[in-house]
Amino acid sequence: MLKQRIVTALVLMAFLMPALLVKPAWPFALLTGVGIAAAGWEWARLNAAGKAAIALGIGLGVACLLGFLAGWTLRAPRFVWYAATALWVLGGIWVLRGGVAAWPRIARPVRIGTGLVALWVGWLAMVSAHAGGLNYILSIFMIVWTADVFAYFGGRAFGKRKLAPSISPGKSWAGVWSGMIGTLLVAVLWLVSDGRGLAYYDSFFTLVNEKWTTIGLAVAVVFLVTMSIVGDLFESLVKRSAGAKDSSGLLPGHGGILDRIDALLPVFPIALALAPPPL
Repeated sequence: MLKQRIVTALVLMAFLMPALLVKPAWPFALLTGVGIAAAGWEWARLNAAGKAAIALGIGLGVACLLGFLAGWTLRAPRFVWYAATALWVLGGIWVLRGGVAAWPRIARPVRIGTGLVALWVGWLAMVSAHAGGLNYILSIFMIVWTADVFAYFGGRAFGKRKLAPSISPGKSWAGVWSGMIGTLLVAVLWLVSDGRGLAYYDSFFTLVNEKWTTIGLAVAVVFLVTMSIVGDLFESLVKRSAGAKDSSGLLPGHGGILDRIDALLPVFPIALALAPPPL
Protein backbone atom coordinates (compact mmCIF):
# COMPACT_ATOMS: atom_id res chain seq x y z
CA MET A 1 0.00 0.00 0.00
CA LEU A 2 2.79 2.45 0.89
CA LYS A 3 4.59 1.77 -2.40
CA GLN A 4 1.34 2.36 -4.29
CA ARG A 5 0.76 5.64 -2.46
CA ILE A 6 4.27 6.84 -3.25
CA VAL A 7 4.00 5.94 -6.95
CA THR A 8 0.63 7.70 -7.25
CA ALA A 9 1.98 10.77 -5.46
CA LEU A 10 5.00 10.95 -7.77
CA VAL A 11 2.78 10.69 -10.86
CA LEU A 12 0.53 13.47 -9.54
CA MET A 13 3.53 15.72 -8.81
CA ALA A 14 4.90 15.02 -12.29
CA PHE A 15 1.76 16.62 -13.70
CA LEU A 16 1.25 19.29 -11.05
CA MET A 17 4.71 20.83 -10.83
CA PRO A 18 5.11 21.74 -14.53
CA ALA A 19 1.61 23.26 -14.50
CA LEU A 20 2.55 25.29 -11.41
CA LEU A 21 5.88 26.45 -12.79
CA VAL A 22 4.76 27.79 -16.16
CA LYS A 23 3.48 31.36 -16.21
CA PRO A 24 0.42 30.90 -18.50
CA ALA A 25 -2.65 30.07 -16.43
CA TRP A 26 -4.30 27.58 -18.75
CA PRO A 27 -2.17 24.44 -18.00
CA PHE A 28 -2.84 24.71 -14.26
CA ALA A 29 -6.48 25.68 -14.86
CA LEU A 30 -6.95 22.70 -17.20
CA LEU A 31 -5.27 20.17 -14.92
CA THR A 32 -7.12 21.30 -11.80
CA GLY A 33 -10.37 21.72 -13.74
CA VAL A 34 -10.27 18.06 -14.79
CA GLY A 35 -9.56 17.08 -11.19
CA ILE A 36 -12.43 19.21 -9.90
CA ALA A 37 -14.81 17.69 -12.45
CA ALA A 38 -13.81 14.22 -11.22
CA ALA A 39 -14.30 15.38 -7.63
CA GLY A 40 -17.76 16.61 -8.63
CA TRP A 41 -18.60 13.14 -9.89
CA GLU A 42 -17.36 11.67 -6.61
CA TRP A 43 -19.41 14.14 -4.57
CA ALA A 44 -22.55 13.40 -6.55
CA ARG A 45 -22.06 9.65 -6.07
CA LEU A 46 -21.57 10.05 -2.33
CA ASN A 47 -24.85 11.93 -2.19
CA ALA A 48 -26.87 9.34 -4.09
CA ALA A 49 -27.09 11.15 -7.44
CA GLY A 50 -27.12 7.80 -9.25
CA LYS A 51 -26.71 7.93 -13.03
CA ALA A 52 -26.74 11.72 -12.96
CA ALA A 53 -23.35 11.78 -11.20
CA ILE A 54 -21.36 11.71 -14.46
CA ALA A 55 -23.43 14.50 -15.97
CA LEU A 56 -23.01 16.60 -12.84
CA GLY A 57 -19.24 16.09 -12.91
CA ILE A 58 -19.11 17.13 -16.57
CA GLY A 59 -21.31 20.12 -15.81
CA LEU A 60 -18.90 21.21 -13.08
CA GLY A 61 -16.02 20.94 -15.54
CA VAL A 62 -17.93 23.13 -18.00
CA ALA A 63 -18.56 25.65 -15.22
CA CYS A 64 -14.80 25.79 -14.60
CA LEU A 65 -14.19 26.38 -18.30
CA LEU A 66 -16.74 29.19 -18.39
CA GLY A 67 -15.20 30.78 -15.32
CA PHE A 68 -11.79 30.71 -17.00
CA LEU A 69 -13.09 32.15 -20.27
CA ALA A 70 -14.94 34.89 -18.39
CA GLY A 71 -11.68 35.95 -16.77
CA TRP A 72 -12.82 35.24 -13.22
CA THR A 73 -9.54 33.50 -12.45
CA LEU A 74 -7.92 36.94 -12.63
CA ARG A 75 -10.75 39.29 -11.65
CA ALA A 76 -13.16 37.34 -9.45
CA PRO A 77 -15.25 39.73 -7.34
CA ARG A 78 -13.98 39.89 -3.76
CA PHE A 79 -17.45 39.11 -2.42
CA VAL A 80 -17.01 35.54 -3.73
CA TRP A 81 -14.19 34.94 -1.24
CA TYR A 82 -16.06 36.64 1.60
CA ALA A 83 -19.21 34.63 0.90
CA ALA A 84 -17.20 31.40 0.73
CA THR A 85 -15.55 32.23 4.05
CA ALA A 86 -18.90 32.84 5.75
CA LEU A 87 -20.42 29.68 4.32
CA TRP A 88 -17.48 27.49 5.28
CA VAL A 89 -17.32 28.85 8.83
CA LEU A 90 -21.05 28.91 9.58
CA GLY A 91 -22.05 25.98 7.39
CA GLY A 92 -19.13 23.87 8.53
CA ILE A 93 -19.98 24.39 12.19
CA TRP A 94 -23.65 23.64 11.55
CA VAL A 95 -22.99 20.43 9.59
CA LEU A 96 -20.36 19.08 12.00
CA ARG A 97 -22.58 19.81 14.99
CA GLY A 98 -25.40 17.90 13.34
CA GLY A 99 -23.20 14.85 12.87
CA VAL A 100 -23.39 11.94 10.49
CA ALA A 101 -27.06 11.16 11.12
CA ALA A 102 -28.22 14.68 10.25
CA TRP A 103 -26.57 14.89 6.83
CA PRO A 104 -29.01 12.62 4.91
CA ARG A 105 -31.94 14.62 6.30
CA ILE A 106 -30.86 17.62 4.24
CA ALA A 107 -32.62 17.67 0.85
CA ARG A 108 -30.52 15.84 -1.74
CA PRO A 109 -30.47 18.72 -4.28
CA VAL A 110 -29.20 21.04 -1.55
CA ARG A 111 -26.45 18.59 -0.55
CA ILE A 112 -25.34 18.02 -4.11
CA GLY A 113 -25.59 21.66 -5.17
CA THR A 114 -23.73 22.98 -2.14
CA GLY A 115 -20.84 20.59 -2.70
CA LEU A 116 -20.57 21.41 -6.41
CA VAL A 117 -20.51 25.14 -5.66
CA ALA A 118 -17.83 24.62 -3.00
CA LEU A 119 -15.74 22.67 -5.51
CA TRP A 120 -16.14 25.37 -8.18
CA VAL A 121 -15.22 28.19 -5.81
CA GLY A 122 -12.26 26.17 -4.52
CA TRP A 123 -11.04 25.69 -8.09
CA LEU A 124 -11.53 29.37 -8.87
CA ALA A 125 -9.52 30.33 -5.79
CA MET A 126 -6.66 27.95 -6.66
CA VAL A 127 -6.33 29.29 -10.20
CA SER A 128 -6.59 32.87 -8.92
CA ALA A 129 -3.81 32.10 -6.44
CA HIS A 130 -1.69 30.71 -9.28
CA ALA A 131 -1.95 34.10 -10.97
CA GLY A 132 -0.26 35.60 -7.89
CA GLY A 133 2.95 33.70 -8.55
CA LEU A 134 4.56 30.44 -7.49
CA ASN A 135 5.61 31.75 -4.07
CA TYR A 136 2.07 32.84 -3.26
CA ILE A 137 0.24 29.65 -4.24
CA LEU A 138 2.89 27.32 -2.76
CA SER A 139 2.72 29.12 0.58
CA ILE A 140 -1.02 28.41 0.75
CA PHE A 141 -0.54 24.79 -0.29
CA MET A 142 2.07 24.47 2.45
CA ILE A 143 -0.42 25.53 5.12
CA VAL A 144 -2.50 22.44 4.36
CA TRP A 145 0.37 20.07 3.62
CA THR A 146 2.35 21.06 6.73
CA ALA A 147 -0.69 20.86 8.99
CA ASP A 148 -1.47 17.41 7.63
CA VAL A 149 2.07 16.06 8.09
CA PHE A 150 2.57 17.46 11.59
CA ALA A 151 -0.91 16.35 12.63
CA TYR A 152 -0.16 12.80 11.45
CA PHE A 153 3.08 12.44 13.39
CA GLY A 154 1.88 14.43 16.41
CA GLY A 155 -1.28 12.36 16.56
CA ARG A 156 0.64 9.09 16.34
CA ALA A 157 3.04 10.16 19.10
CA PHE A 158 0.68 11.88 21.53
CA GLY A 159 -2.87 11.37 20.30
CA LYS A 160 -5.07 10.01 23.07
CA ARG A 161 -7.98 12.41 23.21
CA LYS A 162 -10.01 12.04 20.01
CA LEU A 163 -11.18 15.11 18.10
CA ALA A 164 -14.36 13.77 16.48
CA PRO A 165 -14.56 9.99 17.03
CA SER A 166 -17.99 9.61 15.42
CA ILE A 167 -16.79 11.29 12.22
CA SER A 168 -13.07 10.55 11.92
CA PRO A 169 -11.74 8.24 14.66
CA GLY A 170 -8.12 8.71 13.61
CA LYS A 171 -7.97 12.42 14.39
CA SER A 172 -6.87 13.66 17.81
CA TRP A 173 -6.48 16.97 19.59
CA ALA A 174 -2.75 16.34 19.78
CA GLY A 175 -2.73 16.20 16.00
CA VAL A 176 -4.57 19.52 15.83
CA TRP A 177 -2.06 21.29 18.10
CA SER A 178 0.89 19.66 16.31
CA GLY A 179 -0.44 20.81 12.95
CA MET A 180 -0.88 24.36 14.16
CA ILE A 181 2.59 24.55 15.73
CA GLY A 182 4.28 23.04 12.67
CA THR A 183 2.49 25.41 10.30
CA LEU A 184 3.37 28.45 12.41
CA LEU A 185 7.05 27.42 12.26
CA VAL A 186 6.86 27.07 8.48
CA ALA A 187 5.19 30.48 8.23
CA VAL A 188 8.03 32.11 10.19
CA LEU A 189 10.71 30.39 8.09
CA TRP A 190 8.91 31.36 4.88
CA LEU A 191 8.63 34.95 6.08
CA VAL A 192 12.36 35.08 6.78
CA SER A 193 13.11 33.66 3.32
CA ASP A 194 10.92 36.30 1.67
CA GLY A 195 12.68 39.00 3.70
CA ARG A 196 16.03 37.87 2.34
CA GLY A 197 14.84 38.23 -1.23
CA LEU A 198 14.83 34.52 -2.02
CA ALA A 199 11.56 34.80 -3.96
CA TYR A 200 10.48 37.24 -6.65
CA TYR A 201 6.81 37.26 -5.65
CA ASP A 202 5.43 37.80 -2.15
CA SER A 203 4.06 34.80 -0.32
CA PHE A 204 0.72 34.71 1.46
CA PHE A 205 2.62 34.92 4.75
CA THR A 206 4.40 38.15 3.74
CA LEU A 207 1.22 39.78 2.52
CA VAL A 208 -0.64 38.99 5.74
CA ASN A 209 2.32 40.13 7.84
CA GLU A 210 2.46 43.46 6.01
CA LYS A 211 -1.28 43.93 6.38
CA TRP A 212 -1.84 42.81 9.98
CA THR A 213 1.63 42.38 11.53
CA THR A 214 3.03 39.16 12.98
CA ILE A 215 0.19 38.68 15.47
CA GLY A 216 -2.32 38.89 12.65
CA LEU A 217 -0.29 36.38 10.67
CA ALA A 218 -0.32 33.92 13.59
CA VAL A 219 -4.10 34.28 13.94
CA ALA A 220 -4.59 33.84 10.18
CA VAL A 221 -2.44 30.69 10.07
CA VAL A 222 -4.23 29.12 13.04
CA PHE A 223 -7.59 30.01 11.48
CA LEU A 224 -6.65 28.46 8.13
CA VAL A 225 -5.33 25.29 9.78
CA THR A 226 -8.63 25.07 11.66
CA MET A 227 -10.59 25.45 8.44
CA SER A 228 -8.47 22.79 6.73
CA ILE A 229 -9.56 20.44 9.52
CA VAL A 230 -13.18 21.49 8.99
CA GLY A 231 -12.89 20.65 5.29
CA ASP A 232 -11.37 17.26 6.10
CA LEU A 233 -14.01 16.43 8.72
CA PHE A 234 -16.80 17.61 6.41
CA GLU A 235 -15.82 15.12 3.73
CA SER A 236 -15.31 12.36 6.31
CA LEU A 237 -18.83 13.00 7.61
CA VAL A 238 -20.30 12.72 4.12
CA LYS A 239 -18.36 9.51 3.39
CA ARG A 240 -19.44 7.98 6.69
CA SER A 241 -23.04 8.92 5.94
CA ALA A 242 -22.75 7.18 2.56
CA GLY A 243 -21.00 4.15 4.08
CA ALA A 244 -17.88 4.75 1.98
CA LYS A 245 -14.24 4.52 3.05
CA ASP A 246 -12.94 6.62 0.14
CA SER A 247 -14.60 9.07 -2.22
CA SER A 248 -13.59 6.77 -5.12
CA GLY A 249 -10.70 4.62 -6.31
CA LEU A 250 -9.34 7.06 -8.90
CA LEU A 251 -6.02 7.49 -7.07
CA PRO A 252 -4.54 4.09 -6.16
CA GLY A 253 -3.41 4.07 -2.56
CA HIS A 254 -4.99 7.46 -1.88
CA GLY A 255 -8.69 6.96 -2.56
CA GLY A 256 -10.32 9.68 -4.64
CA ILE A 257 -9.73 13.27 -5.68
CA LEU A 258 -11.95 14.56 -2.88
CA ASP A 259 -9.84 12.69 -0.35
CA ARG A 260 -6.82 14.73 -1.47
CA ILE A 261 -8.39 18.18 -1.83
CA ASP A 262 -10.99 18.28 0.96
CA ALA A 263 -8.78 20.42 3.23
CA LEU A 264 -7.82 22.74 0.35
CA LEU A 265 -11.39 23.69 -0.54
CA PRO A 266 -12.02 26.06 2.39
CA VAL A 267 -8.41 27.24 2.74
CA PHE A 268 -7.88 28.78 -0.69
CA PRO A 269 -11.00 31.02 -0.82
CA ILE A 270 -10.42 32.13 2.78
CA ALA A 271 -6.74 32.89 2.04
CA LEU A 272 -7.79 35.08 -0.89
CA ALA A 273 -10.31 36.85 1.35
CA LEU A 274 -7.57 37.57 3.90
CA ALA A 275 -4.74 38.57 1.57
CA PRO A 276 -5.35 38.44 -2.19
CA PRO A 277 -2.27 38.43 -4.43
CA PRO A 278 -1.30 41.71 -6.12
CA LEU A 279 -2.07 41.18 -9.80
